[in-house]
Amino acid sequence: MRIAIVTLFPQLIRDALKVGVVGRALERGVFTLECFDPRDHTADVHRTVDDRPYGGGPGMVLKIEPLRAATRCAAASLPRGSRRVYMGAAGRRFEQALAREVCVQPGLLLVAGRYEGVDERFIESEIDEQWSIGDYVLSGGELPALVVIDAIARLMPGTLGSIESALQESFSDDLLDWPQYTRPPVADGREVPRVLASGDHEAIDRWRLQQALGRTWLRRPELLERRGMNDAERQLLEEFKIERARQ
Repeated sequence: MRIAIVTLFPQLIRDALKVGVVGRALERGVFTLECFDPRDHTADVHRTVDDRPYGGGPGMVLKIEPLRAATRCAAASLPRGSRRVYMGAAGRRFEQALAREVCVQPGLLLVAGRYEGVDERFIESEIDEQWSIGDYVLSGGELPALVVIDAIARLMPGTLGSIESALQESFSDDLLDWPQYTRPPVADGREVPRVLASGDHEAIDRWRLQQALGRTWLRRPELLERRGMNDAERQLLEEFKIERARQ
């Protein structure tokens, strides 16, 4: 997969992607990444990329001309038909299902805004869709773009040591992950659940599914409502609720 990012801070992107499994995947060529700076497409000595908003108000707005030129240059470096996405609070919520959809595509163009946003005419003429990583305000779109890259890169073959790692993570089945444990068997007086050391893989799988259902019910019930459950899962969740009430 080839990824292009339009950003005023390309070094921020490059530095963030030097570490961890995603950084190693980038080094191995699992995916490629190129940054495009709108400042490189300005004509004045100050490399101006922003201006005051029409109608007044605080802050500055990114100008259409340098942003459009950088975006078109980025798009030309990608396979034809690659999505052109603006990272903004008004966009579609980026979730695991969207990450799975995007990770198999040949190219992706992400535009990171700054300041008070971008000229709306740029969105109308150059962008296919907008994505958001949550209902809060950030200084720019670089961090959301990095979140998107991390999420989709983890799903690409060759990024993680085992494909099962990606398949079994939180949200892979629209559920939160089950609790994880490692050695020692007792820490601070708390034991690892005995089923996990039993060697009974069927019982372990059942326990993990029950815990994932229970955690999702406790913390993100809207996910369960959207996902739905079969009869066996409903029974597991009822058992979880009964056990929790006894504690």
